[in-house]
Amino acid sequence: MATHDFLGKRILVTGAGKGIGRETAQWLARCGAEVIALGRNASDLAYCQHMLVVDLADVAATQAAVATMLPIDLLVNCAGVVELESFLQTSVQTFDHLMAVNARAPMVVAQVVARDLIARAVPGAIVNVSSLAAAVGTRDHLAYCASKAALDAMTRVMALELGPHAIRVNSVNPVVTLTPMAEKAWGDPVKAASMLSRIPLGRFVQPGEIASTIAFLLSDDAAMINGITLTVDGGFSAG
Repeated sequence: MATHDFLGKRILVTGAGKGIGRETAQWLARCGAEVIALGRNASDLAYCQHMLVVDLADVAATQAAVATMLPIDLLVNCAGVVELESFLQTSVQTFDHLMAVNARAPMVVAQVVARDLIARAVPGAIVNVSSLAAAVGTRDHLAYCASKAALDAMTRVMALELGPHAIRVNSVNPVVTLTPMAEKAWGDPVKAASMLSRIPLGRFVQPGEIASTIAFLLSDDAAMINGITLTVDGGFSAG
């Protein structure tokens, strides 16, 4: 259910081809926003009138692509990748790729958007989609955990530096969310059961529950919320 009014707002959502990003793009569109869906595959973005096809690991291409869509009022950095490798087996290539997409790309995209907001002297908001893995060690997720911890640190610095320009920056940190990417890591029922046993509400997160949280943080209802990492984990962190 759409609960916020984004009529007249242009919102860029990265990673909008699948999972949380797609759900968020559709949610924001129902709230009246003009949504720009960014992803790697045009076929995954066909549902959206405004699409941007780019590989976020390519810095120059990303900067150029995002610049063509300005002005952008609000930004959701949702794109993310995961590779399952133990600490001893984590390759330099895997580590660099996950850092490039999960941490560096949000910086690059936000720089383009924030510079334009500042030049236009208008307020804005950015939501970085992080993960509970930023704070909780997870087996076979070394590069992923590192990239999300970096994203949380970036969120805090961005909030400090962009706040004086009336640009708020927050992150959303869900526990396992039922997306295709989560299936890759948690598709094994035995492995999933061990995680579920630590969630007091007894279930994983639905993508729509993250989309609604993102919409709140982007909205004027969150006008004094800046620099937080908002955990959405059904009580996992309380244990």
